[in-house]
Amino acid sequence: MLKQQLQIKLSQKLSPQQIQLMKMIQLSTLELEQKIEAEIGENPALESGKEELSNDFSELDNGNENLEASKIDIDQYVSDTEIPSYKLYTNNYSGDKEDNAIPFSGGISFHQFLSQQIGNLILPKEEIEIAKFIIGSIDDSGYLRRNNEELSDDLAFTQNIIVDKNIIEKIVRSVQSLEPTGVGARTLQECLLLQLLKKKKDRPELDTAIKIIKVHFNLFSLKHYQKLQEKLSVNKEELKKALDIISKLNPKPGGALASINQNTQIVPDFILTVDEGELNVNLNQRNAPELRISNTYREMLLGYSKSDSKLESQEEAVQFIKQKLDSAQWFIDAIKQRHQTLSLTINAIIEIQKEYFITGDEKKLKPMILKDIADKINMDISTISRVASSKYIETPYGTKLLKTFFSEGLKKEDGEDVSSIEIKNILEQLILEENKKKPLTDNILSTKMKEKGYIVARRTVAKYREQLEIPVARLRKEL
Repeated sequence: MLKQQLQIKLSQKLSPQQIQLMKMIQLSTLELEQKIEAEIGENPALESGKEELSNDFSELDNGNENLEASKIDIDQYVSDTEIPSYKLYTNNYSGDKEDNAIPFSGGISFHQFLSQQIGNLILPKEEIEIAKFIIGSIDDSGYLRRNNEELSDDLAFTQNIIVDKNIIEKIVRSVQSLEPTGVGARTLQECLLLQLLKKKKDRPELDTAIKIIKVHFNLFSLKHYQKLQEKLSVNKEELKKALDIISKLNPKPGGALASINQNTQIVPDFILTVDEGELNVNLNQRNAPELRISNTYREMLLGYSKSDSKLESQEEAVQFIKQKLDSAQWFIDAIKQRHQTLSLTINAIIEIQKEYFITGDEKKLKPMILKDIADKINMDISTISRVASSKYIETPYGTKLLKTFFSEGLKKEDGEDVSSIEIKNILEQLILEENKKKPLTDNILSTKMKEKGYIVARRTVAKYREQLEIPVARLRKEL
C-alpha cells in the first residue's frame, strides 16, 4: 500500500563556493594557469589585470525596482566544470620574475614508435589490422597482459574480426620481433628470454644464461645460486658471468620510451631563500595572478538598471550579465582564498621545520603530521592534505614535494624525538654498506639501529624497508 510520509532531517552540503575553493587548492601551478585561462575564455566578465574599481555591487541593486534580477538565485551561477583536457598557458605574472620551470623534451609515444614499425612485418593486410590491435593492448612497460583467448574475444566484440587463437599467436610472435627487444612479452621470463635469444650466441655464458631463464627461472628469481650451480654443472665463476649478462637485460622494455612523453615539468608553488640564517618564503607569482571584473560589463548592468523598459529580452540580458559578474567575482575570491590558505600552510610548515630549511640536513627534520599543521592554522586536515600532496617548494637544497616533510616520530634512547625520514636514511645507508654476499637480515638491521641509539623493532625495520622498495636479505644476495 502506497502512502505519503513527511520526514525532516539535517544534512551538511558544501556550497558551490566551497567546492570551487577545494578544487582550486588542489590544483598545481600549471593547472591553475590552465583553469584561469579557461575561465577567462568562458566568462567575458573576467579579465586579467589590476583591479580598478570596487567590487561592491550595491549601487546596481538600488537602481530600479522594476528589474527582478536581484531575486535571482546566484548559486546557479557558479561553474562547477572540470579542467578541460586541452593545454593552455597564461602569463599572469610579473615580467621581472624568473621562470621557475624545469623544461622537458617531447617526442613520439611508445605506441606510436611501435606502430611506425608495423610496415616491417611481413603479414597479410588483414593480419596487419590485428597486429595494430595487439600493439594497442601492450602496456607502457612493454608487456602484453592479455592471453590469446582474451585477445580473440576482444577482436570479435570490438573489431568484429573472428580469428583463430593460433593465428593470434603467430602475429604476437611477429610483434615481439619489433624494437625495443622484449616488447610484447606476456611475462618477465618471456621478456628476458626474448632479449637473450636475440644476442649473438658466441659465448658459453650466454647459453648458460638462456638455460637459467628458460628452465630454471624459479631458482634464479629466488637466488638459489648453489642449486643453480648443481643443476647447470657450472662453477661459481661461470655462473657469475651468466648472471652478469642477465643483469644487463631490460625488465621493462617500454619504460624508457614511455617516459619520454610524460610531463615531468615541475613549477614550484613556493620559493624559499635563506639570507644570513633568515628564512624568506614567497608564493610563486604565477600562483597569484591579477584578475579583475570587466568594467564594460559593470557599465552595461548599470545602464540596464537605470532603464524604465520592462522588455523580456532586456530582463534576460540583465540576468545573463549579473550571472557572469557574480561568477567572475566568486572566481576571484576563490583565487584569493587559495592564496591565503597556501600562505598559512607553508608558513606553519617552515616554522616547525625551521632547522632543516636553514641547514638542509635531513637529520634536523622533526616529526610532523597533517594534524599538527591543521591545529596550528585552525583548518581541516583534508585541506592541509590537498595542499601537501600536490605542492612543491623550491629550496637551496632542491625542489621538494611538501608531503615529504611529513613523517611519523620515533624516540631515541635518550628520549629525543626523531623523524622516520632520518630512520629510513640510516637504514638505507646500512643496507648500502652491507656485504652483498651476506646481506643483513631485518633482525640484524634492528640490532645495528639500536647500537646507533635508535630503538627500532624488527617489524618496523621491515615496514620501512618495504617503503624504500628494498627486497629482503635473501633477494639482495650476490655471488
